[in-house]
Amino acid sequence: MTPRPPVIRTKAETSLVESFAQASASLPGGDAVRGARTRAFDVFHERGLPHRRIEAWHYTDLRNLMREAYPIASGVAAKAESGLRVAIQDGVCTLPTGALPAGLKLTAMRDALASADEALIHALFPDQGADDAMAAFNAAMARDGVLIEVAPGAQIDAPIELSFTASGDAPHGDISRCLVMVGAGARASILESHAAPARVQRNSAMIFRLGEAASLSHVFETCAASPELHVATLIAEVGKDAAFSSFAFVCAGEVLRRQAFVRGVGEGVKIALRGVSLLKGKQHADTTLVVEHAVPHGESREMFKTILDGEASGVFQGKVVVRPHAQKTDGGMKSQAILLSDDAAMYNKPELEIFADDVVCGHGATVGQLDEDQIFYLMARGIPRAQAEGMIIEGFAREVLEFVEDEAIRERLGAGLSGWLARRAS
Repeated sequence: MTPRPPVIRTKAETSLVESFAQASASLPGGDAVRGARTRAFDVFHERGLPHRRIEAWHYTDLRNLMREAYPIASGVAAKAESGLRVAIQDGVCTLPTGALPAGLKLTAMRDALASADEALIHALFPDQGADDAMAAFNAAMARDGVLIEVAPGAQIDAPIELSFTASGDAPHGDISRCLVMVGAGARASILESHAAPARVQRNSAMIFRLGEAASLSHVFETCAASPELHVATLIAEVGKDAAFSSFAFVCAGEVLRRQAFVRGVGEGVKIALRGVSLLKGKQHADTTLVVEHAVPHGESREMFKTILDGEASGVFQGKVVVRPHAQKTDGGMKSQAILLSDDAAMYNKPELEIFADDVVCGHGATVGQLDEDQIFYLMARGIPRAQAEGMIIEGFAREVLEFVEDEAIRERLGAGLSGWLARRAS
């Protein structure tokens, strides 16, 4: 039998392997949790950092981009805030002070892990995305985060904000894992915002479980100062007649990989994944998603818009999978991009895998430049070119921005869009 060649690891991979060996004994959780962590780490240990020869990571060669792995921060707790704002600093959760709305329970993940039962472990370590090396490393190493539980029938009107930050200026990595469980007939919304000094490597995971007829709206936002490198994983399981929507607003950070694994497991599910990316300089943003319809009468909509300037690069890889028994599935996926520079690049790869014969599914992708006729029309009416371009870009982006349900969050993201355009014009 021919022996297998030895695995040659990069400096970053070696550092990450060593970090698990050093931290594993102190990570929270009993034997069952440690077993789940070990299985997840084995996936990363076998595969290493994703690279261009892995199809799902072809356009984001992390092995090449991540030449050095920063030491993972031990974590510094942030100052507690009132209301519904959960602070997660360096991967450490600080819960808000004061009373919570009826039906809402917040628990620091380190505490939840310490007393986790079989049901919680099953929810926190799902099979969705388990074969992805970076999602697996997150499962193995996450020390903290937050567990959000919304009781059946509860209606949480105000958004629950998860504020991810980092302390200090020294280069470091942080890892967090959050679980949101929404009971039958309940409704809630989550605002997930990320900020950090320039030299931070972040690996975050958000896991959602929606019961029958539940409704959850989720918004992911990058702030002005964002991690140098960020891998953000979203995993969702949507129950019968439940509605799950997630919107991503991306305008900062050097390298961002946002990957979503969403599965409809009950009839009548409604899934909506949308977003806007505003990229400039040498920024790189990758949106990769897998939406799986496992039962009949499901609906999914995916719509992403990307604006690229300078030498920025964007990626959209979307796959909708319709299982053999998922008849009457209605799916639509669209990616649209505008290149503002000859040096910018956009990579689109929409896919459908359909194993049922009574479905309505379609996808489309477009990449183009600003319409010179539209610009001329506006300039002929006395509008400067930079302002004319901004008006067209803003109209293009706001088409999808209007899908954000919460008015205050929609206005907040709209202000971010206007600010980005103003900085470009100046």
